[in-house]
Amino acid sequence: MSKYPLLRVDHEALRGNMKQVISWCNDAGIEVAGVIKATTGMASVALDYEYCGAKWIASSRLEQLQRARAEGVKLPLMMIRVPMLSELSEMIEICDYSLQSEFATLRALEEEAVKVDRQHKVILMADLGDLREGFFELEELVDVAKYVETKFDFVKIAGIGTNLGCYGSVMPTKEKMEQFAGYAEAVESAIGRKLEIISGGATSSLIPLFEKEMPKRINMLRIGAISFCGPQEDLRTSYGRAEVDIMSDEAFMLQAEVIEVKKKASHPIGKLGVDAFGQKPKYKDRGMRQRALLAIGRADFGDITDIVPQIEGVEVIGASGDHTIVDIEDCKEVIKVGDVLKFKLKYSAILRLTSSENVKIHETDRLYGINI
Repeated sequence: MSKYPLLRVDHEALRGNMKQVISWCNDAGIEVAGVIKATTGMASVALDYEYCGAKWIASSRLEQLQRARAEGVKLPLMMIRVPMLSELSEMIEICDYSLQSEFATLRALEEEAVKVDRQHKVILMADLGDLREGFFELEELVDVAKYVETKFDFVKIAGIGTNLGCYGSVMPTKEKMEQFAGYAEAVESAIGRKLEIISGGATSSLIPLFEKEMPKRINMLRIGAISFCGPQEDLRTSYGRAEVDIMSDEAFMLQAEVIEVKKKASHPIGKLGVDAFGQKPKYKDRGMRQRALLAIGRADFGDITDIVPQIEGVEVIGASGDHTIVDIEDCKEVIKVGDVLKFKLKYSAILRLTSSENVKIHETDRLYGINI
């Protein structure tokens, strides 16, 4: 069986990134929940986070957290997608913490916890305008917190959390973070005690940290993307941050084999309809161009903009489900059939590649033995 396409995971580079971001956070009085969902819950990545000083391991998928525990992760496990009613009994068995935004779910969670005589900690989510999960009105958040605190015996409030930049593209500005800190104070006043966790978001919330505008009350972030992508992550390209330049963008690298090299027209010939994904791409006529075809496609990595060629002059111009087309007309190197091209990866590509059954994964410098 062929060893390509191949996803190479460099755990030494990965741990270097994790240590850096955890250090930034710890210096600001913030603990880190290491999020593993972008790697489809690779247990080796969870172990890296544990080694580097994360305080929780987090994912949006129960099976990923279960796998992490089975592989020896000892840290508390956190479910960061608001759970379905149908998975509450399983979640209680697997997770120590979960994010919550519905009173009906909290009530059902208490019932399940009573059945198994097990306490479960929750983080009540506040929607500050990004319009994904969370209580939209502060009054409702406070009322639910007070009810859970006084009426429930097994579901315990660990804290509150928020999420920014995932759906509504809302930036974690100083004003938003101060608003959230105010929410924490309102909840604490209602329940009569300090919260263990005030979770100010994910990777995008490093922005106010870098700007030294993060309120001191915020003491936890849920971090994944920047550890995996470093300078490739949209954190830098969207917000112009230079801090991440010291991190590695080679922790995850794709290798794909060339299966055809030919000179062809750059514009399709004939009446045009839709492509394999039902879209109508626009093509630029650049004349006859030398092109290479790779044995990997959008079914494996998603959008072509999420893979970045590492040979100068190679340009990804398109892909179908199982093939990727690269223009090599301006490439100074001679590329032939059988050659292997390397690509740096953005977040979405890592997420897809780690879940593709057609992509082999090769891990180097794992904590418990080196894969060669």
